[in-house]
Amino acid sequence: MTMLKLIALLVVLLLTACSDKPVEVATTESQTPEVEIVDNYLGGWLQQEYANESEKANEFFARVFKDTLSRNPEMQTYLGVKDDYSKWNDISDEKSQADLEIEKQHLAKLKQYIDFSALDAQTQVSYRLFVNSIENNIENFKYRFHNYPINQMRGIQSSMPSFMINMHRVSDIQDAKDYITRLDTVDTKIATLVKNLKHRQELGIVAPKFVYPYVISDSQNVITGSPFDDSGKDSVLLVDFKKKVTALDIEENVKTDLIAKANAALLLSVKPGYLQLIAVAKELEGVATDEAGAWKFPNGEAFYNSALKMTTTTDLSAGEIHEIGLKEVARIHGEMRKIMNKVEFEGDLQQFFEFMRTDKRFYYENTDVGRAKYLAENVKVIDLMKSKLDLLFLRKPKADIIVKQVEKFREKSAGKAFYNSPSLDGTRPGIYYANLYDMSNMPIYQMEALAHHEGIPGHHMQLAIAQELEGLPKFRKFGRYTAYTEGWGLYSELLPKEIGAYSDPYSDFGRLSMELWRSCRLVVDTGIHAKKWTREQGIEYYSKNTPNPLGDAIKMVERHIVMPSQATAYKIGMLKILELREKAKTQLGRLFDIRQFHDVVLSNGPLPLNILEEFVDEWIAMKLQIQEK
Repeated sequence: MTMLKLIALLVVLLLTACSDKPVEVATTESQTPEVEIVDNYLGGWLQQEYANESEKANEFFARVFKDTLSRNPEMQTYLGVKDDYSKWNDISDEKSQADLEIEKQHLAKLKQYIDFSALDAQTQVSYRLFVNSIENNIENFKYRFHNYPINQMRGIQSSMPSFMINMHRVSDIQDAKDYITRLDTVDTKIATLVKNLKHRQELGIVAPKFVYPYVISDSQNVITGSPFDDSGKDSVLLVDFKKKVTALDIEENVKTDLIAKANAALLLSVKPGYLQLIAVAKELEGVATDEAGAWKFPNGEAFYNSALKMTTTTDLSAGEIHEIGLKEVARIHGEMRKIMNKVEFEGDLQQFFEFMRTDKRFYYENTDVGRAKYLAENVKVIDLMKSKLDLLFLRKPKADIIVKQVEKFREKSAGKAFYNSPSLDGTRPGIYYANLYDMSNMPIYQMEALAHHEGIPGHHMQLAIAQELEGLPKFRKFGRYTAYTEGWGLYSELLPKEIGAYSDPYSDFGRLSMELWRSCRLVVDTGIHAKKWTREQGIEYYSKNTPNPLGDAIKMVERHIVMPSQATAYKIGMLKILELREKAKTQLGRLFDIRQFHDVVLSNGPLPLNILEEFVDEWIAMKLQIQEK
């Protein structure tokens, strides 16, 4: 796992497990050319004179980030950089091994040339985070094959068209040519992916059977329409390319030529590549089983414990997390009964759940009109929260946010809602995606909390602010610690209630239902991966303990299965933020300022929870010291 993979926006730890014999890291007597270049690149200037050690360290972090970015074309595009605009990331194992060796060189140079004791406090944090991330990568490199590169959550079958549509902007003819070149090399990337899948199969690492129909369906959606068939409709990629090229201020014959070349690339590269992917997915489906948990792999327990530690940035065991989940489920059920009494519902909690699932007043119609209403109401919720941010925050993001419907080609397999960060150059806003494939899975009573989580004051506030911070190295701005990021998202569902949101008791029930959902995740994730629960047991637990529809339960359990530990981060992170806030309130009393507390949480970039606690403790101590003076 490269450092950039750790910091990339979409990175989460996927399902991994270890074989009986740990996978050995390939080494050679001599350095690879890439490592030699990095060695020379960093070694020379590190011996130069600097005003102070912190300046030298931050220059080091900047150069390493730039070097890492130079080897990741897709991340460049994501950040709005067009240096390698026609290329895809190299996903070969040879590249992974080379990246690891380069990271080892980075770590060695840092320790050789940077004096930790001479750094200022903020740069010492950067040093610690940098060292920790690389040491974790080295330690977990043995798990590099132990994930599912294609599954219902992610994979080239949906990520490639999504990337081209949402990330590859076309501002001139060269951008359009780069778009075509990327299309023209899709088959090469898929060939490498197939090689990786075959190797995992040799190791006994095959996704459960339920995964493959999703992969096949998404793949077929990409190669449906012109120029792949005579349906009379353009394929999703051709629609996108035509729209972007048509908007250019160039001659019509040039547009026609570009579109013709895109058609050729779609037929000669994208189609055969996706047909190969469909074929291997069908082959793997034929040998896959229904076994769900990480326990099914050799050393699965050790892997899962490692995954939990990486995801939560704590030392909580699977058993402890399971118990926290059970306690939180019971507590939230009690809060829900209070709302049930408030609205004078006659019946028990299970009957109330059924009422909330089935009463038509809580759902927009499953039509384009209903979908448009849902999107419009989300915009209203976000705009209203924007107007109240000064009550809770000292800083606000410069980047704007928009609300979009998940594209048709991937809506069947995509998650319920998610967020994409804005580009660095400000040309692309933050995007809150809502999956409106089936409106019965998007109840109105959860809409307010969902908009706060994905939009404001949730992920948009947090991630856009992080990108805009000054004085922090970029590897920290774009870092991703899941417990911090998703913990903030869940905390942001509660926060608006404290300034008057959720005035409708049903909407407040929706907020509780989403917190309940994240609490159930603690139970089910550990149940599947540590206690050998089946997929059906996980679905049953969600169905009995939450008001969410069956479709939600199925999607969530299937997510647990392919992304072990990831879903535990939300509740563990939220609980830690609330714990730190309560500590600050208790120790500071009337000196406590919620705006300052939030600034501490958001002004240092994404952090492991233990480092976040250090910043909060320092802020508390500083406030008390000022008071004493």
